[in-house]
Amino acid sequence: MSDLPRRAVTRSAKLATLPLGFAGRAALGLGKRLGGKSAEIVAQEVQQRTAEQVFKVLGELKGGAMKLGQALSIFEAALPQEIVGPYRATLTKLQDAAPPLPVSTVHKVLTEQLGDDWRENFRSFDDQPTAAASIGQVHKAVWHDGREVAVKIQYPGAGKALLGDFAQLARLGKLFGVLLPGLDMKAVLSELREHIAEELDYFREAEAQHAFALEFHGDPDFHVPDVIAANEMVLVTEWMDGTPLSRIIAEGAQEERDHAGLLFVRFLFCSPARVGMLHADPHPGNFRMLANGKLGVLDFGAVNRLPDGYPRVFGQLMRIFNQGDMETVVAGLRQEGFIRPDIEIDPDALRAFLAPYVEPTAVEEFSFSREWLQAQAASVTDLRPGNVVRQLNLPASYVLIHRVHAAGVGVLCQLGTTARFRDEVIRWVPGFADDPDDQPLAIG
Repeated sequence: MSDLPRRAVTRSAKLATLPLGFAGRAALGLGKRLGGKSAEIVAQEVQQRTAEQVFKVLGELKGGAMKLGQALSIFEAALPQEIVGPYRATLTKLQDAAPPLPVSTVHKVLTEQLGDDWRENFRSFDDQPTAAASIGQVHKAVWHDGREVAVKIQYPGAGKALLGDFAQLARLGKLFGVLLPGLDMKAVLSELREHIAEELDYFREAEAQHAFALEFHGDPDFHVPDVIAANEMVLVTEWMDGTPLSRIIAEGAQEERDHAGLLFVRFLFCSPARVGMLHADPHPGNFRMLANGKLGVLDFGAVNRLPDGYPRVFGQLMRIFNQGDMETVVAGLRQEGFIRPDIEIDPDALRAFLAPYVEPTAVEEFSFSREWLQAQAASVTDLRPGNVVRQLNLPASYVLIHRVHAAGVGVLCQLGTTARFRDEVIRWVPGFADDPDDQPLAIG
């Protein structure tokens, strides 16, 4: 494979193996049940093999399929233990790795983007990538002035492949429902599709990363590598060593988990106030714990521009939720467009849906865990038409905020972090602190 499979028929055929493979395993499972195996054991075997095939194909395709795999890998913390155990490793490795491009293709891209003399920019260039993700891969090199750098190279044909993948993946909702019951796959794919253009624009990514690097230069908590050079398909930044957050999730001590989780939350909440942007792709592969205790942050291809910081009403509604006034919460969500005028919402069902996002802010210290998230997820997986999840409307201005918070909760539960998260919300989210001078919600 010299680049992403571009021909629609090729990629469609690759994706088509997923439901066919699943159907075959389901039939095999039925045969085993008739032969005396329990339904629970057969179901676990089918899910395990389905997961192995799904994520193998997603990883091989890169593009939108790989992007979706990364998005889903964050939510594995919500899966029941008896289901997630066999394939957690298969799922989470997508956060850090994908099959690399051949060296000849890498050199071709560098020649097209930087010229025939591209090697003169570097003292050395490692042809083997250190990381590969959904639309590009990263190579370590030494810049001509002696600095160690990361060279991010976009896969040829990535844009076209992304669009084609999403169209195909939209037809596989039932298959993914086997892995994550209750997940609205259409919404996930729609949101990912809408931000393709931004993530393919390396100039835009360079601008965002440079802004974060300037703001957090010398910061006691965070480090963002600065941008050195950028082109349409090549982005050169300072190199950053560190322990990937995925490794801390897998084998870190509790003290490391608590520290990493607190900094992770602090970064997401403080960035809109300090930089006017929210990092919108918070999966563990984009974070490193540095030797000096700082949290290093990578990949600014997806950011939500919030020049005025978090919307004040966001903090106000969280505070009011914690005070137990669901009537005002419902009225506020209606005014913001989350609940359409002709929709009646069950306040108790709404409380259950919002609890994972707000409950951690109601106490001085909170412990995230897979068990807690599984209990929360179980309360909102009702697939009937009257389910509160299906009744809510997500305004465009909140889509990325919601995605980041949902993914962030998943990461914190993977870490099993205990920390004073409420302090971070009080400090960084406008409207959350009960300020007597604060303007009340204009509801009515």
